[in-house]
Amino acid sequence: MSTPYYSDEFVTLYHGDCLEVREWLAADVLVTDPPYGYSHSSGWVGKFRGEVIAGDDSLTTRNDMLAAWESRPALVFGSWKMPKPDGTHTVLTWDKGDASGMGDLSVPWKPNTEEVYVIGKGFAGSRDSSILRAQVVTWASRGREHPNMKPVALMQALIAKCPPGVIADPFTGSGSTLVAAKALGRRAIGVELEERYCEIAARRLEQGVL
Repeated sequence: MSTPYYSDEFVTLYHGDCLEVREWLAADVLVTDPPYGYSHSSGWVGKFRGEVIAGDDSLTTRNDMLAAWESRPALVFGSWKMPKPDGTHTVLTWDKGDASGMGDLSVPWKPNTEEVYVIGKGFAGSRDSSILRAQVVTWASRGREHPNMKPVALMQALIAKCPPGVIADPFTGSGSTLVAAKALGRRAIGVELEERYCEIAARRLEQGVL
């Protein structure tokens, strides 16, 4: 059994590889932002320029994680550039707002959307649009603490429609999913490979940044 990096009455966070630290598999619903599989890195000048997430050179990391999770309810972020996970039955679109990456400068449109794949059953709530709007945090000076940091408001909107039970995020990053779950009174289990991001997630959870 692994030793938690951080824990409180709602959240337990582990430092390590989610395929080795397997406590998250005891949860009921998966809400996570795994590596997308195409070695994405930001071209923006700033703190995260050129940084590639570990395991993002292929879909192996994502697919191995989902194989361990099996067919239980899941919300999984991803990109249209790569194949959808097996079992996807609905695709949501996150509209990140105008302040997003530059993308392909040969076309007159910004790449300001990402996909969220819905797997499994039990999701419920008001029947809303499949387009979710939440402004991405672009600059480190404005609070961006991870190259793929998700807004807490977005994660709350997703978790609010999840089946009952404990939320799992085996790719915790800076902790937005865990912070959102805690704000909603949901228990959550996270795992993060890089200790620097465990530190950030733990700080956000301790401060109650909602």
